[in-house]
Amino acid sequence: MLIDAHCDVLYQLWKDPSISFKDSSKLHVTYEKWMKSNVKVQCFAIFVPDTVPNNLQFETALKMIDIFYEKILKPFSKIKLVTSKQDIENLKEDEKGAILTLEGCHPIGTDLMKLKTLIRLGVRSVGLTWNNPNAVADGVGEPRGAGLTSFGKEVVETLNEYNVLTDVSHLSYQGFWDVMELADYPIASHSNSYKLCNHPRNLDDKQLKALIAKKAFIGITFVPTFLTESGNATIKDVIHHIEAIYKLGGEDSVGLGSDFDGTFDVVKGLEEYSKYNTLYHELRKRFSTTFVEKLAWKNFLQNMPI
Repeated sequence: MLIDAHCDVLYQLWKDPSISFKDSSKLHVTYEKWMKSNVKVQCFAIFVPDTVPNNLQFETALKMIDIFYEKILKPFSKIKLVTSKQDIENLKEDEKGAILTLEGCHPIGTDLMKLKTLIRLGVRSVGLTWNNPNAVADGVGEPRGAGLTSFGKEVVETLNEYNVLTDVSHLSYQGFWDVMELADYPIASHSNSYKLCNHPRNLDDKQLKALIAKKAFIGITFVPTFLTESGNATIKDVIHHIEAIYKLGGEDSVGLGSDFDGTFDVVKGLEEYSKYNTLYHELRKRFSTTFVEKLAWKNFLQNMPI
């Protein structure tokens, strides 16, 4: 059993409505590949690109939610909506769980009601930024590097109130520390070790230790440029990042957040979703059964607030 904390299938299906989630060769993650894999629960991110005009961003987020319900949940009876730990525990042996997440708060502008609407529609984890700045905070791509705004603090407090995860992946360095002070349920859905690969999207040891101290989930991502500075990566490189966080004391934090369908570049040996089985086999050869279970699903499950 595996839980994957991040993929961008919704973005791909929104961008090209002709793509079939069932079996499209254009997708890393499809229904058919999912059913053959060890992945039990998949998080589906709502990612609205910055090319969408500001006045249409919230509407676009709603369209992606509609895609989630109409093209992923509705046609496939074996895929179940997950909004709680209990939903995961209730999944039958042949069923898969789907969790809705938000990647970047730019679609809500400065309107908390829009955030609450997304939560009420099923969003259970919220990334505060993408790489660029918004009304909540700066992303890692903004040279200014500002932390949470006053509105951003209201957003985090709202996520606490509604028992929703606050995702620090893509967030500025100062924003990270602001979140760690305020968030009841922080996670990093798809970020790696900066010490092993000095990409700005990765987290340094100080950040990783702060997350570990709270037993917050840290999802290792399969984006090659986040794994190696050369941009050429194999399964061994994924395992090296897992080991790095484990050695910092992260046995109860580290997990998986692939970012499948969010990148064109792939890890050798992890070219698509069905290859998750290969990764799982390699993990079982290298680590104890107890740790593999934590890494694969228990660490994510323990971070779900409800």
